Amino acid sequence: MQHSTGGPAEGDTFDAGATSLLRQPKAVWATAGASVVAFMGIGLVDPILPSIAKGLDATAGQVSLLFTSYFLITALAMLVTGFVSSRIGGRRTLLLGLALVVVFAGLSGTSGSVGELVGFRAGWGLGNALFVSTALAVIVGAAAGGSAAAILLYESALGLGMACGPLLGALLGDASWRYPFFGTAFLMAVGFLCITLFLKEQPKPARRTGLLDPLKALGHGGLASVAASAFFYNYTFFTVLAFTPFVLDMSPYRSGAVFFAWGVLLAVFSVLVAPRLQARFGSLKVLGGSLVLLAADVLVLGYGSHTTAVVCTVLSGALIGVNNTVYTELALGVSDAPRPVASAGYNFVRWFAAAAAPFFAPRIEEWTDVHVPFVVAAVTAALGALVVLVRRDALTHEAEQLEERHAAEDGVTVFAN
Repeated sequence: MQHSTGGPAEGDTFDAGATSLLRQPKAVWATAGASVVAFMGIGLVDPILPSIAKGLDATAGQVSLLFTSYFLITALAMLVTGFVSSRIGGRRTLLLGLALVVVFAGLSGTSGSVGELVGFRAGWGLGNALFVSTALAVIVGAAAGGSAAAILLYESALGLGMACGPLLGALLGDASWRYPFFGTAFLMAVGFLCITLFLKEQPKPARRTGLLDPLKALGHGGLASVAASAFFYNYTFFTVLAFTPFVLDMSPYRSGAVFFAWGVLLAVFSVLVAPRLQARFGSLKVLGGSLVLLAADVLVLGYGSHTTAVVCTVLSGALIGVNNTVYTELALGVSDAPRPVASAGYNFVRWFAAAAAPFFAPRIEEWTDVHVPFVVAAVTAALGALVVLVRRDALTHEAEQLEERHAAEDGVTVFAN
């Protein structure tokens, strides 16, 4: 990793990364481009959820399982991705993940029932986990300009994918809810070809990752605290992402526009704003404040008018972007575990919340009313902030002395954000 030799001015890290961001070899651009499409798959179904429910004669609760199956498999795959990539190498892991996405995204478009679609999304989640969990390590290993530029490029790909996913879903889904799945399969097939042509195999790590290593890493109090806080936060995040489209009840075009704006704010605040806020106020203050604001935002979203709900949905993207960046940095630097192992343990915990929120939110509505799922989401965001407050001593562990060790052990990667 590149290190600064003195007290960095506000934004120095970002500016240094931005200088060399565009000067990258073809292998990096191929991997980053495929990463954009991979992240598009998360929000792709957002604007077409009501259309899928109508087309397959399914309830909102049944259709929300598209997220649950996807992220449940993603969470479990966190125990496997490092094990696989440390043995077969980054390039083969990327290609395996891409191949699975192409197959299961294509099959999703052929589904004749919501049960089939949920099952195919689970296979898609496994492929996406294998790909995304390896992409950052490959980008860091091949990028010019050091890890600052590489991580910036990866965060940009994530933000762009999260923004464009709903837009693509709306554009293709307006004709048929099946087309976005076929479109994703096609784009990932292009990514497969690009990586095959332009990416050479990356060096394997000196030490292979064991299946239980991520769980052992959670024995560290600081990392466990980050994971616990992120678990509550992700419940809020995915209540917004998976349940709000049913509440807004808009056409695919309008819903896609809302979540495109949401994704743009997520990208801008994740890459441009969060590092500057951290430099000025410190990571824990930024994270705690952002979680409290997110709790207030989703509470207003749940009880406001339709226009208010749209505005609050878009604004939540800014807060989610800040949170994603800060959580990732804390997870990577708070313990002495190798970064890939620490991140795998952290993501193993937090993605369970991403699976739980789409399952419980519509059922909570059925048991109560449409407002209560957002009350629960506000409470979980507040609980995330409470964990940060109570465990602030464990979370202030300095990571600088660990950077050289982490850099040497970066053979496999993190599933960032």
